[in-house]
Amino acid sequence: MGFALNFKSGQIVSLECGDACLHSEVIQVVEARQVCWVRPLMLVVLGSGNESSAEYTLSDLRDGADLLWPLSLFRAAVDTEVISLLTQLHSLDSEKKDAVITSRQLRDFVDRVWEAYPSAFP
Repeated sequence: MGFALNFKSGQIVSLECGDACLHSEVIQVVEARQVCWVRPLMLVVLGSGNESSAEYTLSDLRDGADLLWPLSLFRAAVDTEVISLLTQLHSLDSEKKDAVITSRQLRDFVDRVWEAYPSAFP
């Protein structure tokens, strides 16, 4: 996990945990508390637990809850990794979005991060 105070509003950041990666937009960095307010955009989960696999599931989290999490958990997203995902995200059929399912996916990811990085959450 990379510590970065250089995040700017509107920047895309990533948080990886196991076979999943949460891509979010920075809303605000609260330097005094070393936390970042982010708006989740999408969750990418690799298929079959194989990190070299090209198969993945993309979940649209744009209508979900914001997060206020330690800066140390995030890294700046690389343009080449998110541009194609953002294109796919915008082309997802909005009628197929299920708010309950996407909310649950984000909640499950949050639980996994809390378990994986307990020292990041005082």
